Amino acid sequence: MSFPLLTATAALPAVGAIATAAVPAAQRVAAKWLALLVSLATLVLAAIVLVRFDPGGDRYQLTESHAWIKDFGVRYELGVDGIGVALVALTALLIPFVILAGWHDADPQETGSKRWRPTQGFFALILAVEAMVIISFEATDVFLFYIFFEAMLIPMYFLIGGFGDRAHEHGDDAAATQRSYAAVKFLLYNLVGGLIMLAAVIGLYVVAGNFSLQEIVQARANGSLHMATNTERWLFLGFFFAFAVKAPLWPLHTWLPNAMGEATAPVAVLITAVVDKVGTFAMLRFCLQLFPEASKWATPVILVLALISIIYGALLAVGQRDIKRLVAYASISHFGFIILGIFAMTSQGQSGATLYMVNHGISTAALMLVAGFLISRRGSRLIADYGGVQKVAPVLAGTFLIGGLATLSLPGLAPFVSEFLVLVGAFERYPAVGIVATFGIVLAALYTLVLYQRTMTGPVKAEVAEMPDLRVRELLVVAPLIALLIFLGVYPKPVTDIVNPAVQQTMSDVHKTDPKPEVEAAK
Repeated sequence: MSFPLLTATAALPAVGAIATAAVPAAQRVAAKWLALLVSLATLVLAAIVLVRFDPGGDRYQLTESHAWIKDFGVRYELGVDGIGVALVALTALLIPFVILAGWHDADPQETGSKRWRPTQGFFALILAVEAMVIISFEATDVFLFYIFFEAMLIPMYFLIGGFGDRAHEHGDDAAATQRSYAAVKFLLYNLVGGLIMLAAVIGLYVVAGNFSLQEIVQARANGSLHMATNTERWLFLGFFFAFAVKAPLWPLHTWLPNAMGEATAPVAVLITAVVDKVGTFAMLRFCLQLFPEASKWATPVILVLALISIIYGALLAVGQRDIKRLVAYASISHFGFIILGIFAMTSQGQSGATLYMVNHGISTAALMLVAGFLISRRGSRLIADYGGVQKVAPVLAGTFLIGGLATLSLPGLAPFVSEFLVLVGAFERYPAVGIVATFGIVLAALYTLVLYQRTMTGPVKAEVAEMPDLRVRELLVVAPLIALLIFLGVYPKPVTDIVNPAVQQTMSDVHKTDPKPEVEAAK
């Protein structure tokens, strides 16, 4: 029996979370190092998965399948395609940086309400989220996916509500209230989405008789399973609603600015660069594969919602006074681009959307973590409290600029390639949609450059005059992310070679081909 590599990749951080939580209270530093070592070991396993994956081979590889709940046809079934393996690698890559960036975020601190921050719990919860996200990217049994899709809400709830940002203009009690509100809002929105999805999962079982993604897709392809049109549409809507909340898509997005604003910077990265990707990934894996006709039926409305997300998120980012909320609204705009690429129903659009998931994870991590280092020095999230930082902390300002330029998709940095592919894919089938989406790029340049100008340039404010530059630990967090942004901006082929075959198979599932060019290429 071959080694269960996919199980090991998800199980290692889960075991690490338990071990970290069990470290004695007096051994806080040991708990940090244990969590970091576990995350690095998980990265090694994810790298092995990536190396062993053959883009030209079977659709789902490294598969595992075991009976679980026989009476209901539930199996422990794992497998990765090109899209899943890329996102497993992204998750495993980002978690060590999240842990390093949050090295002191949960250190014991006596607050006005006499509360302490348990260090072990903070790092254990991060590892627990990693385990659940990875297995969500690997699960090919719909019920198994649903369990972890919902279970990851619990550790995220405690990370937002119990380990919020210390940089508040309010007192401790007011800050705690804001954190609790953000955590509850996050949980309720996602629970409602999950409950609606649960009804759809049950409905799928009634129609198909099992939960295996591969078996259901195969049965639909060979004609042995037929869904009535209305049934398929209702089931699609149940799945899509839950994924749109997680993504987050307008108008189901309002939990994200609260959650990212009140969380620490590393947890904010965990939310938008890791957890939210499960929503867009699931649209590709489950909505399009299980319900191809309903996906095409819903496409016009989804494209409109994606356009609203792009423009609305960017406009609200322009007007933000809070650095972290600005990044949150920018992410809403970026997720609009991802969903636009998915439902443009072209190979360029879906390849761009998948690449965008990877690149957005790296660029948002770089920008948000540097912003977190900035905020921790000044003790404020308000843009107006900064000015002239580049004169006293040039390395911090430089990395902040590169992260911001990646956010606006500057050519030469990774997000440009993915955003370009999404727009090309949209223009191919829906030119008007592509034209409107392009305005999101203009607005991105506006909110990014204005943010940099107001915080980093101009006269040095007295409060930042003694601000230290990035320390060694912080450079270890930021430098690899910046290097990846540049490398993938110049040479994205390693990622596109992995995801393109899976995209072509997804296009085949929805019976779509790319539009023929109006002008034939010269021979």
